[in-house]
Amino acid sequence: MEKTRRVSTRGIIFKDGKLLCQRLKNGRNGKVRDYWCTPGGGLDIGEPLRDGLYREMIEETGIAPKIGKLLFIQQFSEDGTKEEMDFFFHIENPEDYEVIDLSATSHGELEIEHVEFIVPREHTVLPKFLQTIDIQASIDGSEPTLVYSYL
Repeated sequence: MEKTRRVSTRGIIFKDGKLLCQRLKNGRNGKVRDYWCTPGGGLDIGEPLRDGLYREMIEETGIAPKIGKLLFIQQFSEDGTKEEMDFFFHIENPEDYEVIDLSATSHGELEIEHVEFIVPREHTVLPKFLQTIDIQASIDGSEPTLVYSYL
């Protein structure tokens, strides 16, 4: 059995102790998505990380991101056959995301049920480490990128 890899980029938009998250609509298979996640998505083959994040943020929010430093990397596999890698970048213009009109986006209404700033510790957020870490310290600090591997 051949293993595959999916690479995604995600934006960390943090303001006043709250993280911009979205609740996705149910999957094509009808699977209920009862969690929050940060905006972003999969890269096209050969697409640079920052370019992919910029594209995904425009598709999902309609707002141009100011992409900052790489904060987190997550590596995991849900079933042992498909490895997933997510790269989380700080978005430096959170004030621009206070109002998001999903009807003005190319993918927002198709994929997203709701988007808002939430307190991560008070909700089910994926990946789970976003519920427990000090996001502001990661943004402000000079520590190296945090890597979470669940293989």
